[in-house]
Amino acid sequence: MFNFMSPFSDQAIIFNFTSIQRKTIWQIAAQRFQILKSEMNASATVGVGTCLSTSKPLSIGLTPVPICLLRRRRRCLMIGAETEVELAASEAQPASRRLILLRHAKSSWQHPSLRDHDRPLSKTGRVDAVTVSRKLQRMGWIPQLILCSDALRTRETLNIMQEEARGFLEAEVHFISSYYSIAAMDGQTAEHLQRTICHYSRDELFTIMCMGHNRGWEEAASMFTGASVELKTCNAALLEAPGKSWEEKAMHSALDISQTHVRRIEVCDLHKIMLFRGFM
Repeated sequence: MFNFMSPFSDQAIIFNFTSIQRKTIWQIAAQRFQILKSEMNASATVGVGTCLSTSKPLSIGLTPVPICLLRRRRRCLMIGAETEVELAASEAQPASRRLILLRHAKSSWQHPSLRDHDRPLSKTGRVDAVTVSRKLQRMGWIPQLILCSDALRTRETLNIMQEEARGFLEAEVHFISSYYSIAAMDGQTAEHLQRTICHYSRDELFTIMCMGHNRGWEEAASMFTGASVELKTCNAALLEAPGKSWEEKAMHSALDISQTHVRRIEVCDLHKIMLFRGFM
C-alpha cells in the first residue's frame, strides 16, 4: 500500500503498488523535483515561477503572480517610461499665454447730463456684447482673469458677457479704476497694462482679458505687436505667445494676433511677430 498526496487536494490518495512500481514512481518524482527546482532558481530574480505540469505560479516567499500579469506589468513600465519622456518634453516647452484686449460695447449718449464715466450701453452695445461673448466662447478664448475698467459701460459689457457665457462668470474679476483715466493719456496704457497684469496674474492663469477704452487700448495692442491695430467698440484683439510666466522678460516667439469684428463676425489674422515687446 502506498499513500500519495495529490497537489490538487488536501486528502491522501491510497494506491496498491508493487516494489518495482514504487521505485519507478520515486524516480519520476525525483526528476520532477529537479525540474521544479531549476525553474525556481531561474525565476528567483522576479520572485515567481511557473509549474510546467500545472501552469500554476510558484511563490518563493512572495505572493504568486501569474505570468500574464508580469507581461502586463512589463508593458506598463514601458508605457510609463515613454510617458516620462513626453512629460519632460512638455515641461521643457513654455506654456502659451493669451491676452484679450477688449474695448467696451457701444455706449448711449441719450443722457448728456451724465458724466462720461457713468454712461450706460446702448441697445446696439448690448447686442454686440452678447455676440462677442458667444464668439470668444466658440473660439475657446475664455479668460481665467478679467481686469476691467470701473466705468459703467465696461461693467455692463462684462455683466452681459457673464450672463451669456458661463465661462466668463467663473473668471476672477478685478475692477481697475485707473483703466478709465490711463486710456486717455498718450503712450501710457501699454506700460500700465503690463504692470497690472503682472500684479494680478499667477503662473497658473493662461488667459487674461483686459477691458477698457480707446485710444489707450488700440495704442497698447499696436505697441505689443508692432502692428497698427484698430479696435472699434466691442472689438477684441487676441494676442498669444509662449511664456512660462506673465513676468517673463524675453518673449521672442511668434505671435498670432486677430481682431474680432463683431458686426461682420469674422476674424482677420494679421500674422504679426513679437508679443509683449519689453514685457515687464
